[in-house]
Amino acid sequence: MSGTPPRLEDFPIHLGLGATAVAQPAFPRDERAMDWYGDYAQRHAADGAEGRLVSSYRFTEDWTGWEMHPAGAEVVICTAGQITLIQQIDDEVRRTKLGPGQYAINPPGVWHTADVADFAEAIFITAGLDTQHRPR
Repeated sequence: MSGTPPRLEDFPIHLGLGATAVAQPAFPRDERAMDWYGDYAQRHAADGAEGRLVSSYRFTEDWTGWEMHPAGAEVVICTAGQITLIQQIDDEVRRTKLGPGQYAINPPGVWHTADVADFAEAIFITAGLDTQHRPR
């Protein structure tokens, strides 16, 4: 490989049918982010519920919304700092603190959000088909 390898936080990866791995276009860190996700869904629609987005984010504040992935589980792996994953399962709210190297799984259909005390970095492996959002 020549040149500088891409950073996951800048260029997420799509894991698709047939054990494929496809680098994605640069992820924008502004108001274009939601459009990026829409374009991603169109690019990989043929993979359906089996496609997975692998991404990495750095957080310095609590999430402002909830999200839910109806098509499959999401793996959240903390790589730096500390993040508290909050899951709403039926009428119960579960809080799981994650530190570097620890992970949690958001089951399909479970609404989740996160709190960040100082900062956190995490890798997400997401079944993104039909992902839903709501305000926190």
